[in-house]
Amino acid sequence: MRLKKLFFLVAAWTTFDAGSAKAEDWPQWRGIRHDGIADSAKMPPLKFSATEKVRWSVPIPGRGHGSPTIHGQNIFLATADEKSRTQSLICIDRDTGKVIWERVVHRDGFPKKSNKKASNASSTPACDGRSVFISFLHAGAVYTTAFDLKGKQLWQTKITDYILHQGFATSPAIYQSLLIVSADNKGGGAVCGLKRTDGSVVWRIDRPKYPNYASPVICRINDLDQLIFQGCNLVSSYDPANGKKRWQVKGATTECVSSIVTDGVHVFTSGGYPRNHVCAMKADGSGEVVWENISRVYVPSMLVRDGYLFAVMDNGNAMCWQSDTGQQMWKERLNRTTSASPVMVGDRIYAVDEQGNFSVFKADPKSFKVLAKNKLGDQVFATPVICGGRIYARVAEMGGGVRQEKLYCIGEE
Repeated sequence: MRLKKLFFLVAAWTTFDAGSAKAEDWPQWRGIRHDGIADSAKMPPLKFSATEKVRWSVPIPGRGHGSPTIHGQNIFLATADEKSRTQSLICIDRDTGKVIWERVVHRDGFPKKSNKKASNASSTPACDGRSVFISFLHAGAVYTTAFDLKGKQLWQTKITDYILHQGFATSPAIYQSLLIVSADNKGGGAVCGLKRTDGSVVWRIDRPKYPNYASPVICRINDLDQLIFQGCNLVSSYDPANGKKRWQVKGATTECVSSIVTDGVHVFTSGGYPRNHVCAMKADGSGEVVWENISRVYVPSMLVRDGYLFAVMDNGNAMCWQSDTGQQMWKERLNRTTSASPVMVGDRIYAVDEQGNFSVFKADPKSFKVLAKNKLGDQVFATPVICGGRIYARVAEMGGGVRQEKLYCIGEE
C-alpha cells in the first residue's frame, strides 16, 4: 500500500494550462496527462458494434490516422484527401456528430512516397479551449497552424524542413502559454516551443539527423516539469518552459513511434528499429537502466498504473510487467497486428487492431481476462479516445471496393 501511495504522490501529472478542459475532455494526444488513461467517473460500454450502442456516426472525407481531440462541445480531426490534394481540419459537434466546419490547411505538396501504414494526416490536434492547433508535413517541411474555435486561421509557423523516411505523425502538446511541437527527421529536425497566441518561436532545440516519430510528452517528475522525449538513440529531458536540457542519456532506439510513459520514478521507453526493446530507466538523468527486454512494442504506446506496466504489442499480444523489476506477469494473445495505442478507463483496457477487432481486457496484473470482443470497422490505425463515458473511434469501412472513413461515437443512451 505504501508503494502505491508513493507512486501516486510522485506520479507524472501533466502541468499545463488546459483552459476550460475538464476530466471528460481529451484535449490532446493521449489525453490531459499524456498517459492514455481516461477519467472513470462514467464508464463506456463493454459491448458495442456498428449497430449497437452507436449514438452517432459521421463520414470523414479522405484519410487520416490521427486521433480526435475533444474539448467542450467540439471534436477536432485532421484529414487528407488524395483526390483534392488537400490537408484539412474538421470540427464536429460532440453531441450530434454534425460537421460544424471544415478548413483546408494546405493544398498539394503531398510527399511522393511514404510507408503504406502512414497517412498525410497522422497528427492529433491539440486544443486549449480558445484555439486548436495541428501539424502537417507539406511541401517538404512541417508546419503548425492555429485556428480559433469558429474556424478562423490565426497563424501558421514553419517548424523545420523535413526529409521523408516513413511518414510524419507527431502531435503538438500544450504547456502553460506554449505549444510544444517536434519533427525529427534525417535532415536534422527540431523541437520547438511556440507562443500559442501568435505562433512565434520562443525556443528551439536542433535534433540529430535521424528519422523518429515520437510525440513530445510533458510530465511532472521530482517536482520538475519535464519534456521527455525518446528516439534518435537518446532519452532526453528538457525544461518545457525554455527548452534547456535537464538531462540526456543514450538509450531507446533510433526510431520510436510510441510515447514515453512514467510512474514518476522510471521512464519507460519502447522502440522497434534497429532493435526491439522495452526499457525502464531511472527518471533522474543517471541513465541507469533498471530492466530491459526485447518485446516489440514499436507503434502502440504503453500504460502504467499502480506499479505495473501494460502493453499491447505490434503483433496484438497483451502483456503486463511489474514496473520496478520488469517481472513478466503475463503475456497472452489478444488481437491481430496493432497500430493504435490502448486506452485505460477504470480497471479496463480498450484495444483495437488494424482489422477493427476491438477488445476489452481487465487491467489486472494477477491474471489476464478478456471482458469483451467487439468489431467496429474494417481498418483501424487511429487510437480511439474515451471520455465522458463515450468512445470516439476513427475507423474505415470497405464497401464495393470503396474505403470510407467514419468517426463513431459509442455510448449508453
